Amino acid sequence: MEIDITTLEKINVIDSCSIWNIISSGILLSASLNSKCCFSITKFVEYECLFKKRSDFKVSEVELKNKLKALLTKQSFNSYPLNISDLQEIELLRNRKNLGLGELSSIAFAKRTSQSFFTDDQGARKFAKEVLGSSKVQTTPHLYGWLLFNQYLNESDLKQILIEHNLNNRPLEKYFREAHQECLRIKLILR
Repeated sequence: MEIDITTLEKINVIDSCSIWNIISSGILLSASLNSKCCFSITKFVEYECLFKKRSDFKVSEVELKNKLKALLTKQSFNSYPLNISDLQEIELLRNRKNLGLGELSSIAFAKRTSQSFFTDDQGARKFAKEVLGSSKVQTTPHLYGWLLFNQYLNESDLKQILIEHNLNNRPLEKYFREAHQECLRIKLILR
C-alpha cells in the first residue's frame, strides 16, 4: 500500500469528494473529530457542495448536505474565503491541469497556509503531490487506516462504516478494506 497509516497530518484543507466520503459514515466522522482532525474548506468547495446545481441529483445527497451544513454551523468544519493571491495561484494551476475549481482552490489554500490537502480524486491527488509534496496529500482511506491504527476505531467498525458509506453511494469500499488490511499487517509486525 502506498500510504503510511502510522502517520497523519491532522490539519487539512479538504475537497468536496473527501467531504462526502468522510461524512457518509457517522462512525468515521465521529472518530475523525474525536481524534482532533481539523478540516477546512474553501468557499468554492462550500459552493460546490451546498449550492451548485446538479443534473444527477441523488436523494442521499440531501442528507449529506444537511450534515455538512450542521458541521459548518458547529464549526467542526470551517469555510474560508480566498484572497487575490489564492485566485492568481488557481489561474496558474488551472493552466497546467484539468481540475475543478474546488480542487484547485483547495490546493492553492493548502499551499498558502502550509496545510495538507485531503482528496480522494486520483487526478487531484497526483497533481497536489507535485505542488505540495507527497507527505502533504492525504485520503479518506488513509484517515480510516490511521484512526484504526491509533484505536479511535475498532476492527469491528469497518462493517458499519461500509454499510453507511455504500448507502450514500460512495465509492471507496475497496480502499477502506485495503487500509484495514494494511493496519492489521503493521500491527502484526509490531507485536
